[in-house]
Amino acid sequence: MPTERVLITGISGFIAKHCALELLNAGYRVRGTVRSAGARDAVRTTLAKHADVIALEFVEADLLKDEQWPAAVEDCSAVLHVASPFPSSRPKDENVLIRPAVDGTLRVLRAAAAARVPRFVQTSSTVAVMYGHPPERTAPFTETDWTPLESPGVTAYAKSKTLAERAARDFVERDRPGLHYASVNPGFVLGPALDRDVGASAEIIQMFLKGKYPACPRISFPCVDVRDVAKMHRLALETDAPSGGRYLAVSESIWMLDMARAIKASLGPVARKVPTRPMPDWVLRIVAIFDPVARQAVHDLGRWYGIDNSQTRRALRMEFIPASKAASDMAESLVRLGVV
Repeated sequence: MPTERVLITGISGFIAKHCALELLNAGYRVRGTVRSAGARDAVRTTLAKHADVIALEFVEADLLKDEQWPAAVEDCSAVLHVASPFPSSRPKDENVLIRPAVDGTLRVLRAAAAARVPRFVQTSSTVAVMYGHPPERTAPFTETDWTPLESPGVTAYAKSKTLAERAARDFVERDRPGLHYASVNPGFVLGPALDRDVGASAEIIQMFLKGKYPACPRISFPCVDVRDVAKMHRLALETDAPSGGRYLAVSESIWMLDMARAIKASLGPVARKVPTRPMPDWVLRIVAIFDPVARQAVHDLGRWYGIDNSQTRRALRMEFIPASKAASDMAESLVRLGVV
């Protein structure tokens, strides 16, 4: 397939830029969607530092508008649908996230189906897998688990990713069974930033480096390096496995405190403000009264989000970068880029 053209939606995003690099370096032609012409030069400049961009092109398209999507998918052999809103705080109206996630996914899928694009890979998330389950659950989450949307504590973002993936799978099964579909469901995405436009993924690491909090709350994350996420998108695109694959992009789960300690050990004096002490739960609850970022973490206090993605590892033959290295590499890149 390398010489084929692949559409990457939302190519200016953190994950999408790495996906573009993965495909360009594997010999694919890449067409990326941007919402405005101004993003083209910035993305091209960033990617040109790491790959030959002669096979890179752009098209303007908006997830909430039908225009341009037929042109975007024209002459493409596959679509990586990466674009989706990722907020740093909870919106007052959850539909601000749900509408572009669900309607946008279906809009891109319909255009791809009409153009007879043979393959479609959707960037979903582990939040579509592991949220809303009983707190007493100890079994690790697998590719077969889904977030129950009716459960308390399920955020607007988790709803948006769950509904978008469900909608895509329903559409393919009902309206385009011949389309080869797969989802890649990343955990908390770490790894090196390519430029200063890092988005929400890097906020926790930025807060560490800036010393915003003196200690680490008891929060765990299933983590993954963005380079592995990009590789998994390519492998999901190329696999000869049946349509419908669901691939959990997770290296390992890690406590926030262990993540912070790994960054401090790796970066040394540059990471002098990174906290390495545990934060009592009651302190976070008080901070959450005034701090919307801390407020989002209260529901997950003390919860271990274990993942068993052995099925994914076998299917894609994946060996993952350790979470400690992914966190340290992200921190190093933020320092190098002058983001902190």
